[in-house]
Amino acid sequence: MPRYKINIKYGGSKFFGWQSQSDKPTIQGAIEEALKPLNTNNRVAVTGAGRTDTGVHALGQVAHFDISTKLTDADLLKALNARLPQSIRVSDLKITADDFHARFSAKRRHYNYQCYTGENLLFNNQAWLTEPMDLAVLNQYAKLLLGKHDFLSFSKLNKNLDNTICEIYQSEWIENQEMITFKICGNRFLHHMVRYLVGTMIASVIGKISIEQFLNLLDKPQKDAKVFMAPPQGLILMGIDYEN
Repeated sequence: MPRYKINIKYGGSKFFGWQSQSDKPTIQGAIEEALKPLNTNNRVAVTGAGRTDTGVHALGQVAHFDISTKLTDADLLKALNARLPQSIRVSDLKITADDFHARFSAKRRHYNYQCYTGENLLFNNQAWLTEPMDLAVLNQYAKLLLGKHDFLSFSKLNKNLDNTICEIYQSEWIENQEMITFKICGNRFLHHMVRYLVGTMIASVIGKISIEQFLNLLDKPQKDAKVFMAPPQGLILMGIDYEN
C-alpha cells in the first residue's frame, strides 16, 4: 500500500492540539475524518512529526499515512483539502518511501515563538502580547541554549521518557518592528519545552529570576523545576528537515 507524505498548515486556535481526542476537535482527527470518505469510509491512521498543543499553530507540520487509491497525487490533495476545515490546509502531498516515518525520520525541527509589543489586538491569537523587551539581553539567554543540553528542567514531566537531552542548532531572538520572534531549531523537543524556554527567558529578563537561576536550571536538570510557561498562541511549528 502506498505511503503518502503531507505538509500541513493550520491555525490552532480552535483545536485541542494535534492528537486525536474522542470528544474534542484536533488536527489529526480532522485529517483522518477527511480521509475516511476517500477510503470507503474506513479510518486512515495519520502520523504526525510532532504533537502540537492546544492553540499552537503550524506552517510546516509533516505527517504520513497509508492509503490505496486510484486518485492522482494532485486529485487526492484537492479531495483532502475540500473536506478539511478552512483553518487546516495540506500544502503538499506525494508518495514517499515505504519506510518513511514523519516522526522518526525527522532530523531537525524548526519553531518560532512570537511576542507582540504593540497595541493591535488582532495579534492576540498568534502572539503573546508583552511589554517591550531588551533584545540584546534576550539573546544572551538564547545563546546559552546552543549545543547539547539536558532540558529536563524545561519540560513537562514524563515518567516514561528516559532521554531528555536535545541538541539545539539555532537559538536567537529577532525584532521586526513591534514583533519579537524567538527562532529555535533542534534535533528534538520535549513536551512544552519551547514554551517553558520562552516563558523563563522573559521571566529572567524582567527580573523574576536571575541569570544564575536560569543557568542552574540548564546545568543542573531537575524534575518539576520552577519555570515559567509562555502561552500557546505565540508558538508556530515552522518546518521539519529530513536530510542531514
